Amino acid sequence: MKTNPLHALVLGVFLLSPWSAATADVAPLSVSGNKVLAGGQPASFSGNSLFWSNTNWGGDKYYNADVVRWLKTDWKSKVVRAAMGVDEAGGYLQDPAANKARVKAVVDAAIANDMYVIIDWHTHHAEQYQWQAVAFFEEMARSYGGKNHVIYEIYNEPLQISWSGTIKPYAQAVVNAIRAIDPDNLIIVGTPTWSQDVDVASRDPIAGSNIAYTLHFYAGTHGQSLRDKAQAALNNGAALFVTEWGSVSASGDGAVNSAETWAWVDFMKARGISNANWALNDKAEGASALVPGASTQGGWPSSQLTTSGTLAKQIVSTWPGNPGPGCTTVPVPGTVQAEAYCNMSGVQTEPTTDAGGGLNVGYIDTGDWMTYDIDVPAAGTYEVKYRVASLGSGGVIQLEKAGGQPVYGTVSVPQTGGWQTWTDVSHRVTLPAGKQSIAIVAKAGGFNVNWLDIRSVDGNDPSVVTIQAESFDAMHGVQTETTSDAGGGLNVGYLDAGDWLSYPSVNIPASGSYVVEYRVASLNGGGNLTLEEAGGSVAYGSINVPSTGGWQNWVTIRHTVQLTAGNHKFGIAIRNGGWNLNWFRISRAS
Repeated sequence: MKTNPLHALVLGVFLLSPWSAATADVAPLSVSGNKVLAGGQPASFSGNSLFWSNTNWGGDKYYNADVVRWLKTDWKSKVVRAAMGVDEAGGYLQDPAANKARVKAVVDAAIANDMYVIIDWHTHHAEQYQWQAVAFFEEMARSYGGKNHVIYEIYNEPLQISWSGTIKPYAQAVVNAIRAIDPDNLIIVGTPTWSQDVDVASRDPIAGSNIAYTLHFYAGTHGQSLRDKAQAALNNGAALFVTEWGSVSASGDGAVNSAETWAWVDFMKARGISNANWALNDKAEGASALVPGASTQGGWPSSQLTTSGTLAKQIVSTWPGNPGPGCTTVPVPGTVQAEAYCNMSGVQTEPTTDAGGGLNVGYIDTGDWMTYDIDVPAAGTYEVKYRVASLGSGGVIQLEKAGGQPVYGTVSVPQTGGWQTWTDVSHRVTLPAGKQSIAIVAKAGGFNVNWLDIRSVDGNDPSVVTIQAESFDAMHGVQTETTSDAGGGLNVGYLDAGDWLSYPSVNIPASGSYVVEYRVASLNGGGNLTLEEAGGSVAYGSINVPSTGGWQNWVTIRHTVQLTAGNHKFGIAIRNGGWNLNWFRISRAS
């Protein structure tokens, strides 16, 4: 439903009141059994870890208030980690004033933006610097112990050393020093083997309250066996906090392993484990979220995010702070109940009189949104149907990848004559394969939603894949525009020689001959394209584009290519320009 005017007035008065400003804060964190609680309730948070703070290492330039503010407002980050290098060159032991100043700048900015902040003693040899650690954390506790925002991480990644004989005695000494000043803020303790042996630590826990244990993973290296160790620790009653994770290999470099990353995301969400992505930096390596030379003040467009940074932003920005029981991954084809969102902004639920009863989502105003987790079996064209109602003038739904890009499509919601007078609206969109988070955004509000249903137009046949041209995940030189071709939506235009497009991964079920069709239009002399692996490592075939007599006079052209089984990231290279592209389709040759 639309916002009640009286409610809006009361809210406005509340926001202006001095009491509201004085009590802006985050909920205190505590540990109960194997759970980290916020305000006494189960909750988990996702955010970002900065790179080593060491002077002149490159990551130090991002230790500022503008970056923290941007992470909060654009990434929706709930936690930020200040990874203060200790014993390496340019670290705290060599340059204490500068490193401490960087950490405090991040802590102060996090407090100002109502975020949790992890003060990390970032070393692999903390036991060698125990008295320095005690002195540092005593100072931090005196400065920030009264702030619910602050979390102490007293050992980043111990190496393959004894838990009971080396790490635990060090940790107990630092914990005792903090607790003498700050009795209750969360303390996180690193575990052996680069903070992987959480099961070992869980069998000999540290004495004290509100203590969690560090788990680190890199999806390109760590899989089910490490999740089994984590589950063993949870079964032993240890609370875990993933203060560092990456979608690449444990070296910090390599390609993104999307499937394993999502397996870890599912694991953490199901168990309420908070986490921080490594690393908010522009170093030229796979784990960096930013491309080299990215702004040091935030404000990063998608072009300044790396592949791993784009995935991290999607995960962080859609992380449910306190997921309800309805937040589950729904397999496609399937129906998603609107109230089963994983995250939202601005909406409320209410009982529905629609068939099946239960709840619908209402109070949807312009700019409000909900996110959902789905599992798409194969990339292709899908019909998305929405069950909607509107007493007023209707609205507009935009379906997009959670986080904002790409936009899959929009559909108008009509006036139905009542908030519980229901009808269906639908549109066709192109979705990539795999587990993913999608978002419904109200581009124009004033309607209710009961459910959405997602079904393949390609009949769930993985040998037929239709890819909308505008669903590229990278491009050079092109623009999108509204199309008058069947199905509406957008086409890609302004294609000139040297331009290119690349698309999300597509699974080819078997090696063999495939027919590739392209929906094209050209006012003048047409052009030429090459289908290739994105980046040009393999060229599958080229085809000429004819003149069709108009930029919106559409024809379908086709050629046959040989493809191998497995995942492919296809690209289209424009050899000769002067034409538009609406979609292309890949199907097994008969």
